[in-house]
Amino acid sequence: MMIPKVEARHRRLLALIKENRFRLYLSIVSSIMVAATTGATALLIKNVIDDIFIAKDTEMLLRLPFVVIIIFVVRGLGLYGQEYFMSYMGLNIIRHLRNNLYDRIQDMPLAFFHRNKTGVLMARITNDVSLIRAMVSDAVKAAFRDFFTIIFLAGVIFYRDWKLALIALVILPLAFFPVFEFGRRVRRFTTRTQESLAELNAFLHETFAGSKIVKAFGREDYEKNRFFERNRTLFNFEIKSVIAKALSPAIMELLAGIGIALIIWYGGKMVFEGSSTLGTFSSFIGAVLLLYDPVKKLSRVNNAIQEGLSAADRIFDIIEAESNIVEVNEPAVIPAGPHRVAFHNVSFKYEDTMVLEDIHLSVQSGEVLALVGMSGGGKTSLVNLVPRFYDVSEGAVYIDDVDIRQASISSLRKQIAIVTQDPILFNDTIRNNIAYGNRDASDDSIIEAARMAYAFDFIDSLPKKFDTNIGELGGRLSGGERQRLCIARALLKDAPILILDEATSSLDTESEMLVQKALENLMKGRTTFVIAHRLSTIAYADRIVVIVNGRIVEEGTHEELLACEGEYCKLYQLQYAAAGVMESIR
Repeated sequence: MMIPKVEARHRRLLALIKENRFRLYLSIVSSIMVAATTGATALLIKNVIDDIFIAKDTEMLLRLPFVVIIIFVVRGLGLYGQEYFMSYMGLNIIRHLRNNLYDRIQDMPLAFFHRNKTGVLMARITNDVSLIRAMVSDAVKAAFRDFFTIIFLAGVIFYRDWKLALIALVILPLAFFPVFEFGRRVRRFTTRTQESLAELNAFLHETFAGSKIVKAFGREDYEKNRFFERNRTLFNFEIKSVIAKALSPAIMELLAGIGIALIIWYGGKMVFEGSSTLGTFSSFIGAVLLLYDPVKKLSRVNNAIQEGLSAADRIFDIIEAESNIVEVNEPAVIPAGPHRVAFHNVSFKYEDTMVLEDIHLSVQSGEVLALVGMSGGGKTSLVNLVPRFYDVSEGAVYIDDVDIRQASISSLRKQIAIVTQDPILFNDTIRNNIAYGNRDASDDSIIEAARMAYAFDFIDSLPKKFDTNIGELGGRLSGGERQRLCIARALLKDAPILILDEATSSLDTESEMLVQKALENLMKGRTTFVIAHRLSTIAYADRIVVIVNGRIVEEGTHEELLACEGEYCKLYQLQYAAAGVMESIR
């Protein structure tokens, strides 16, 4: 099963090359020009030695320099054309592959990002794609050039002396053995090298992003040692690849030396005997020396091709990955407007772990539903089913009377706005971050959303106001400021369904008060799911659902649940007691 899959991937690469066939043909013509001038140079050696230096032919002395100039002008044009057309084709293929990769990655569900490290995905788009560029632009270009050069020079040596040519070509087939043998090893070690490099990228991304925690816990030496170990693993695979690459040309040099030694012995003997001229022998030996050079280069070309094919396998692993969040052929379109959300007998399993079981829940249009419970109980998993970040294992989620699996994913997600515990912002201006979910929004709408999110005052105090760049992940702003921008973004999207996942849990008291006011503006008239650990922040909810170990165990208003003295009451008392302890400490 593996071989047909590999062949299919190679055909896909060839299809990309065929899409650029016009430039490929021009590059082949350029390669032929380079190869032909190489053969012509070898042919001219006889005329230079026999006609000019030995026969002292004055007419040939005047003509040959012009012929040499013409040959090298043609060669220069061929070299330029070959470099330009193959590089253009390689870069265009890389652009196409990067687009396909990023397009596919963005379409994958959240589970895909949980399975694959960020650094590994980045390595696929950067390092692996660059190896394919080297294969197409450099290796294929060199392969064409060297192939045609071998053809032309083989023609020259047979034209000059077919007996000597046979001696030269006896060694040639042996020279291809190290090309293929060590090429297989290069591909194997390249695959391991790129996997190790991807792991190293993932490690760097993780430790750089968590640099504050590393320093806070004094774990610099620990992280350094982990990096050194990963770097050593990468080094070991790279060295093995280097050894395989180095052995191939070394063995070919030995074989070439044997062949040339035989030619010098036999050819010199013929010159001594008078059956061949010095010019003919010099032209022949020059052609042979030029012939063995492209043969030796084929080992490097093959190494680059093997590295590129290895990278292609890893790239197509992602491009061909199947998403488990699929859209039906003729999906329903969920219209804009208020919506009711219902969970009918919903169970959800993540890999082998059952997360939610037998959930029956209906949330009316405009209702604020709070989800509470201990961490890991399944609250976030439940709300993640609504925008189809994951699909249910059993049962169904409905918006109004439409099973969301029968709806268009784009129309479904247009109805939903999300504000999470970690404010996700982009390295862009405040204006563009607020307008992220509504790129056509007017300036007045953006300003109004900022006012309703209680963000306008701090934005207006900045030197560039709404045109201020907030840095990577909004790092130039405080936590409360970042969260209010996220709320402004959700306000501007104006979606009828709202998910608030721990939106205030990481804020100080002052920031929480401002964010809570902003959230009250955001929730007005919207079907809202609120996940909160601090029960004091959800007393306003129309209904509270308590989830324990993936099951709904209680449901009611704040007062009703306290009166029941069940799970919710226990949670409330625990938090009240903890708050009292903290107050006494202060």
